[in-house]
Amino acid sequence: MTRRFRAGSMASILAALLALLGAAPGTSPTPATPLENGRLISVSAVHLRPGLEARPEFAPILKDVDVSSITYASDGLKVKGYLAVPKIGEHLPAVIWNRGGNRPTEDLDAVSVLGALARRGFVVVASQYRGTAGGEGRAEFGGADVDDVLNLIPLLEAQPRADASRIGMVGWSRGGMMTYLALTRTDRIAAAVVASGISDLFDWLEKRRDMQNAVTPLIRDFKGKKEEALAARSAIRWPEKLAPKTPFLILAGTADYSVNAKQSIDMAAALLAIHHPFRLVVFEGGGHELREHKEELDRLIGDWLDRYVRDRKPVPGLVPRKR
Repeated sequence: MTRRFRAGSMASILAALLALLGAAPGTSPTPATPLENGRLISVSAVHLRPGLEARPEFAPILKDVDVSSITYASDGLKVKGYLAVPKIGEHLPAVIWNRGGNRPTEDLDAVSVLGALARRGFVVVASQYRGTAGGEGRAEFGGADVDDVLNLIPLLEAQPRADASRIGMVGWSRGGMMTYLALTRTDRIAAAVVASGISDLFDWLEKRRDMQNAVTPLIRDFKGKKEEALAARSAIRWPEKLAPKTPFLILAGTADYSVNAKQSIDMAAALLAIHHPFRLVVFEGGGHELREHKEELDRLIGDWLDRYVRDRKPVPGLVPRKR
């Protein structure tokens, strides 16, 4: 006997399937009110300009990884980001990538950076932060936009092929500051990487006066509460607030003009003083993006995430011992 379904029933089934998937590619499900933090609102595949997809630096990544532009919910806002997922594998470890700078990530960088990391077997997600790339809200340079990072955790929990019990975090430059801030509010991150990261906003703005006009308008109440605002974003002032069991891989270059390597060295010293697990690598002659040491850099980051996120190896203690 042929069974007939009413249109309303089919619509209910489709809605249930979309809810299980978070969001189907290319769709924009009707958002709930209020928006649930981390819920995917839309997903669309990233397509590079004609000719680029066949280039040797991109073709292997696109062959093995699906890279998508996403919109997700954060504090009732629709925020933009990226999601890179290996085409095979289940129960995959995950990484939250925190971009640097004040400009949005481009599709090309999403493929080359996030896609390359996903190709190692990680589900990788990144936020553009609120008020950027067409997302709602106001950019705050380490204010409420830290919520946009933390709200990627429930997003990963809803990903059917991600293992949200194994999450790492990588932050570059401004993203390093975002990583430190996020790690004061969650212990869910198994291991973190901070490259060319800002840990002292007082020192950074003093040395980078060219950035003051770009950055300070983003910080709420900067004129009235300058000291409090900069201290709240300077991890060097509060290393004891960081998740105590999360090890940091801190990377810096001695030729970095954008963020002086001393910020990383001083941050490592602050972590050493409180016996917080970390590893510091300073690349001789390395610039802000550490391109001069790309092969070694990729290996170090990959090995760190494999060891402490994928494999959940125990972190060595830093308390001094005789042997």
